[in-house]
Amino acid sequence: MTDEIRIRGLEAEEAAARLDELTEILADAVASGASVNFLAGFSRRDGRAFWQSQLPGFAGGSKQLIVAEDGSGLVGTVMLMFAHQPNAPHRGEIGKMLVHSRARRRGIGRRLLQAAEAAAQAAGRTLLMLDTETGSAGEHLYRNCGWIEFGQVPGHSFTTDGRIGRTTFFYKQLAELIPLRPSAPA
Repeated sequence: MTDEIRIRGLEAEEAAARLDELTEILADAVASGASVNFLAGFSRRDGRAFWQSQLPGFAGGSKQLIVAEDGSGLVGTVMLMFAHQPNAPHRGEIGKMLVHSRARRRGIGRRLLQAAEAAAQAAGRTLLMLDTETGSAGEHLYRNCGWIEFGQVPGHSFTTDGRIGRTTFFYKQLAELIPLRPSAPA
């Protein structure tokens, strides 16, 4: 493993070719207890199926995948998902913010998050949202990166070991919203 970390977008075709690496990062996160929508008993088959289900969104532009890699391969991911509703062309969501346990404590999560924020701005998005398990390392990261908590929901989702947990919701305004002009009546 080298110390040099490269952060970059991963197109759908390359993501498809690197499903094993993406699966390993997700499996490692779940095994480490990360609350990322999966429970104990999660298999590599489950991880591969998840990433395969994301490929159409990457190809179609409704999602972007940003990865961190070192000399050994992929070590982190973050997904940027664009709101598809007509009244939300300014909004996006962060998901699958993951850093493999072998690469943690090196600032990779912060760099992935900053890259996702920059990609959102480049796509004209001014507001991002995310949620994370209350008390998690993710919650600490988001607070330190200027994200604003707007609430907690007790009993929102189960932890990987099957306990019901609390979730904290965050947002970050990337720029001032420029109001859309209403369409003229037909």
